[in-house]
Parts: sequence; C-alpha cells; structure tokens
Amino acid sequence: MTNPMNPTNLRIGVMYDRDWAPEGLPEFARRAEALGVDDLWVVEDLGWNGGVSAAAVALGATERLRVGIGITPAPLRSPALLAMELATLARVFPGRLVAGIGHGVREWMTSVGVAPRSPLALLEETITSVRALLRGERVELEGREVRLDGVQLVHPPAEPPPLVAGVVRPRSLELSGRVADGTLIAEGHGPRDLENIRTLTAKGGAGPEHTLTVLAFCYVGDDPDDVARTLHPHTEGHGDWLGRPQEQVFTVSGNASEAAEDIGTLSTAGADTVVLRIVGAEPLSQLESVLRALGR
Repeated sequence: MTNPMNPTNLRIGVMYDRDWAPEGLPEFARRAEALGVDDLWVVEDLGWNGGVSAAAVALGATERLRVGIGITPAPLRSPALLAMELATLARVFPGRLVAGIGHGVREWMTSVGVAPRSPLALLEETITSVRALLRGERVELEGREVRLDGVQLVHPPAEPPPLVAGVVRPRSLELSGRVADGTLIAEGHGPRDLENIRTLTAKGGAGPEHTLTVLAFCYVGDDPDDVARTLHPHTEGHGDWLGRPQEQVFTVSGNASEAAEDIGTLSTAGADTVVLRIVGAEPLSQLESVLRALGR
C-alpha cells in the first residue's frame, strides 16, 4: 500500500536560506545529499548571494543532487549572459540543474537602474530567448525589452536545463504556462492556491508536463507554542507581501508526522516538488525527521 504522506513521484527539496553564509553551502549540500533529499535550491536576492555562483558551488560539492536556482531576476542579466552561464553548468553537471527566472522585486530593480518598462514582456522575451539559446539556436530578437542580433552559443548543452518561472500574479502565471517548463511558487501558498495556479498556467497553455515547484516555510517541533513562535516573524512578513492574513500563510510545520502530512496535501493539490525553507535551529536535523516521517 502506498503511504499517502510519501507520494512516489514527489520530489523533496531543501532551500539554502539567503541569510546563511555562503561558505557553509558546500557542507550543507553534502549533508543534505547524504540524507537522501532530491533537490537543493539556492536563492538570488539583491544584496545576498549570487544564484548562478551558488548553484555552481552546490553542484561541485555533490554527486547526484539536483540544484535549483530560485530565482534569477530577469532584469539583472542579459539573456545571452544568463544562457552562457546556465549552459556551462548544464554541460559540466548534466541533468542536475533547474533554472528559475522571475521579474525580480520592482523596488530592488529600480535601485540598480534596471527596472523594465514592461516586466511581463521582459520575462517572456528572456525565457523564450534563453530557451532557444540553450537549444543551440541562433537568436534574432527585436523585442520590447530584449534585443539579440544573431546570438548563438558555441557550447550549448546536450541536455538543456528546465526553465521555470518564479511568479505570483495571475497574468504572470498565464505567461509561465505559455513559455516556461514549470512554475516556481513562493512560500505561503497552500493546496487551494495550487488548484488556482494550475488553472491559470493551463489557461496560458501549460500541459501536464508543466511542473509546479512549491517553496514552503518549515519548522518541525513537538511544542505547538514553540512552532508558532518560531514561524511568526516569517509568516507575518510573508502575509503582508502576499496580501493575506498571517494565519492563511501555509507552512509545513508541527511534529514530523504533521509536517509530512502538510507535504502530502501539497502533492495531492498538484505540487511536483516541495522545497522546504527550514527556519529555526538545526535545519538538517529537522529535514532528517521529515524525511524519516515520509518513509525516505
């Protein structure tokens, strides 16, 4: 009998939090791999760590782990440069990279002088041109935001990495369904949200092969008051960002069995990968307890 808390096709990932020092990434990645997790996801937020360089560190420190970049803001790089960087990683570590691309936080993009006139056009043109470049195509594009005049990669990867769009709003989710291989869902979204997201990506043209990767705040503990207290600053701020009450910010939390049940509900609602953003002390110990509860 299949364990409902351990869906066979579900990938389990862990995030290397942006607040953790980059020199700790290699050892964290090795230990996460040893625990049997499927994915490790790194973050690229302005002022923290570089996503592509962090992915390279994690890939180089491990042997089988799939590494996801969540996410590269489209305005920060030329699509040609992004394709060059992704192609290098994909050739050296074939089949082990997932590249997330998003709008970037508008205020941050403005602060470095790269805020686009049309974020939707920029994201669409970036994803479509990067995908074409990674396939080895010669790209001619005179778009609203992107201009490429006969650019082609000399060393495209034999196995292009999946490109997933890290987006939240309805029009962006439709765009993701139209141009990306999958959608990366920010922390705080629960099962009911995933049903709506699937509908919007399908409206954009996504088929059943379009993946959903869901980030989730996670804290594992036996004391409910401690769990609530530890999660509070994270869910409070994220609730403000999502425009919803704090109590509606979905988390993977509670004791290990309860956390595993939360993961199961995300899988049932359509998640293909659940990436745990673990808060509090001893994140790898928390990860181990969840994996054990999942029967992994």
